[in-house]
Amino acid sequence: MLSRKSRQISARLAGVLVVSLMTMGIGAFTPLFAASPSETAGSKGTSTYSKRPVLVVGIIVEGLSADYINLLRDNFGKDGFNRFINDGVSIENVDFGPGIDATAATAILMTGTSPGINGIPGSEVWDRETKSPYPILLDPANIGNFTDETFSPKALKVSTVSDEVRISDGGIGLVHAVAPDAQIAIILAGHAGNSGFWLNELTGKWSTSTFYKDVPAEIACRNYGVTLSSRLDTLSWEPSIRLENYPDLPDYKKLYPFRHTFPARDANRYKAYKTSAPGNREVAQIGIDYINSLKLGKRGVTDMLNLGFNVSPYLYGREADNRMETMDAYLRLDTDIANIVRAVEKGPGLANSVIFIAGTPAPAGSKRDEERWNIPTGHFSPKRAVSLLNMYLMAIHGNGDYVSGYHNGYFYLNRKFLKEQDLDESRIRREGADFLARMSGVCAVYTIDDILARRAGEDSQALQRNTSPNHAGDIMVMINPGWEISDDVDEPSPHNQLPVIRNVATTSPFFLLAPTTAPQTIDATVDARTIAPTVTRLLRIRSPNAASLPPLRLTRR
Repeated sequence: MLSRKSRQISARLAGVLVVSLMTMGIGAFTPLFAASPSETAGSKGTSTYSKRPVLVVGIIVEGLSADYINLLRDNFGKDGFNRFINDGVSIENVDFGPGIDATAATAILMTGTSPGINGIPGSEVWDRETKSPYPILLDPANIGNFTDETFSPKALKVSTVSDEVRISDGGIGLVHAVAPDAQIAIILAGHAGNSGFWLNELTGKWSTSTFYKDVPAEIACRNYGVTLSSRLDTLSWEPSIRLENYPDLPDYKKLYPFRHTFPARDANRYKAYKTSAPGNREVAQIGIDYINSLKLGKRGVTDMLNLGFNVSPYLYGREADNRMETMDAYLRLDTDIANIVRAVEKGPGLANSVIFIAGTPAPAGSKRDEERWNIPTGHFSPKRAVSLLNMYLMAIHGNGDYVSGYHNGYFYLNRKFLKEQDLDESRIRREGADFLARMSGVCAVYTIDDILARRAGEDSQALQRNTSPNHAGDIMVMINPGWEISDDVDEPSPHNQLPVIRNVATTSPFFLLAPTTAPQTIDATVDARTIAPTVTRLLRIRSPNAASLPPLRLTRR
């Protein structure tokens, strides 16, 4: 029996533990650690808790669609998507809100908060001083490694799941990220990650920022040994199954199977490779090599590996109809995911790991349909619209440079000039919006005042949430679906085709495989901001510091 003094010390220690847990942000620690009936054992009513996961693998897939997964389920193997659907948690519709690209969506998934707070509204933002766009994560203070690109997570204003994984074990746990796209790789690595690598579009080297300190041997081997440039000439992408086995494919498509190559004479070959199924295979193999050689999940702490993939419509072929390529990309990705799952099984084991697959929206643009289909179309020139808007405002207020430029749906006013002329910005925005609303091809116009005050149509609340005031323009225009935008891109699209506006849903599926969660399907639409706190809850660590929504209440085993 404990002495009175020992009981007092024990009580003090218990109090300190409770206060520490609350300080860490684990206010709901009671349900978090509560054991299900299947986890209790012993005749004396004592309970045992499952061990904390030692490895979490995040698989982020740009363009992932629940429709394609459902269509191809019979063609998938047992250890890829079907493993997650049968044994894990399936959510068909994770909602990111309007106006989101893959970069911003990845930031929402990893931070648990919206662009208005996390600082990442999209892959590019507009510089009013230079009157040109720049990558949101551009940071000249951190030079590139294997690249001239200069990126860092400095613009990411809050912590991420990756950061919290490293913090939870005092920096002993490892966090690595690999993705074809630079900015997605950096968001997946976070501020505290050991490494974040992406594929350089000019050299084919796996590149990183000097912000991160580690260069795993698997990367060095690919950059100095058997390089991608030496392999790409002999690599091709062709159908992986018999043509008649692709479901819901018109007969004429089965007569002309695709074949894509990446020859050295093609200046865009690395760009094309990054968005292809073979590019996904490269990422998956690097991830598997990381698990094996770095002994992820086998070091007594929690490690994290985040991998980026792409199944968006392939734009580097000759035809607008790329359904066969898309289906084949899913089939090959299913095999890649199965190989990753098996690597985890052979490593720390699925009983000690959490694996999730999260989709992000596909790019909104697409190729124009052939003229023979008579689909209504038109041509919207932002450069011409800027000129006309400036002339209109000069006719009202006198000569001057009123408009700085256009980028990603926004017109930017010259605020410095407006201030010098003592002109009311909100009034100029309203006048500009009234003028732009009458232009051909414009179906809706909102000022930044409308957006922040939630007066921007049906999705006003979600649009306000996804708007970063520090980066947004003054007047937002929405262009008719089917219309081409001529000078909203830095360079021509493949085969000189301009991007065509197409309304794309900003919902994507999410799958989770964890030892403590029972198989379940969530039919309701789920806010994307709940994903980060849901994952950290399973890891028994605190949520990212800006995550404002509670985690999903999942059924336990």
